[in-house]
Amino acid sequence: MAQLDVQSKLAILADAAKYDASCASSGSVKRSSRDSKGVGSTDGGMGICHAYAPDGRCISLLKILLTNSCIFDCHYCINRKSSNVRRARFTAQEVVHLTLSFYKRNYIEGLFLSSGIIGSSNYTMEQMVEVARSLREDHDFRGYIHLKTIPDADPALVEQAGLHADRLSINVELPTVSGLKRLAPEKSAVRIEDAMAETKSSIIDAADARKKFKSAPRFAPAGQSTQMIVGADAATDGDIVLRASTLYDSFDLRRVYYSAFSPIPDASTVLPLQRPPLMREHRLYQSDWLMRFYGYTSKEVVAAADETTGMLPLDIDPKLAWALKHREIFPVDVNRAPRERLLRVPGLGVKAVTSILAARRWRRLHLADVARLTVSITKLRPFLIAEDWRPVALSDKAELRPVVAPKVKQLELFA
Repeated sequence: MAQLDVQSKLAILADAAKYDASCASSGSVKRSSRDSKGVGSTDGGMGICHAYAPDGRCISLLKILLTNSCIFDCHYCINRKSSNVRRARFTAQEVVHLTLSFYKRNYIEGLFLSSGIIGSSNYTMEQMVEVARSLREDHDFRGYIHLKTIPDADPALVEQAGLHADRLSINVELPTVSGLKRLAPEKSAVRIEDAMAETKSSIIDAADARKKFKSAPRFAPAGQSTQMIVGADAATDGDIVLRASTLYDSFDLRRVYYSAFSPIPDASTVLPLQRPPLMREHRLYQSDWLMRFYGYTSKEVVAAADETTGMLPLDIDPKLAWALKHREIFPVDVNRAPRERLLRVPGLGVKAVTSILAARRWRRLHLADVARLTVSITKLRPFLIAEDWRPVALSDKAELRPVVAPKVKQLELFA
């Protein structure tokens, strides 16, 4: 590793970081260098720059590992101790230099830093904290910093990380405790949750202190997030949704990210041979959106899944699946229904519902008015009543799914 130049290290460690999905920059405090002081900004106009990995994942920020060496041997991880991959390691100052150089070239707006475990959890966490400290204190960097913290590290180190980073995240790794014991026996679900609870407490304490003293330091102002791997164990979509809901409620998480398992070289025999469909990951994000913005409970989302398998349908979104199972509450009158009922209508998003509530204060809405707020009116027709529309025939139709499900189309080779 000592013989690798920085560019070679970057090629290895940026590629190794592509499996980490939790890199959004939302929720941060606005900072800028427009007053000619400091370097960087969290308010980048069009937002964080994006790159795309070969497998289609969107990679934002400068997203790298400090090292892909690790003392742990988690079965699902390509960087596990027994994996036959090329290893590399940055020094703290190399990461600082890269971040500043990339920012000044307008490649990035911030840093997402994770790492394998080298030496010990405390030593690795010290190196990551030093990167954030040097950027903030030595270079007055005002861009976004997201640090992936280590559950086994000393809480004092995590405390220091939160004083410099905008967001902290701790991966729960897998949806179930049994899955974690089987695939990552060196990691403890109890320790992971304890670390998340400590981070939550520090965020709350810092926020309370700032209400009394404006000079009180901020602690991870963009909150904390986590990530779980989908498809590496036998957890169903229902298990994953319930687990995510518990994490949101228990630790005030900003986001739960889902990462579809990818088969890795020299994989353990306990892992599946094929990756789950990426659409499964997409459906889980949609279900997550329903709980966060549409007022659905986790049990309602689970009700949209197949009763036998516990899996969400892949051909239709979970909101439509739930509506098809609860046809007794439809159709909904767009001119009379409250906001919470309108949010249950398949095809109506939060912005569309807000527009409907504002518009109907002045006039009665027709079907064409609603159509202008959505991508397709076909999905909505059986579920709503407008001034000039009542779905009499559709409401009486015994099998509604073929009518509202997206039509499968063969893509053209030469469009």
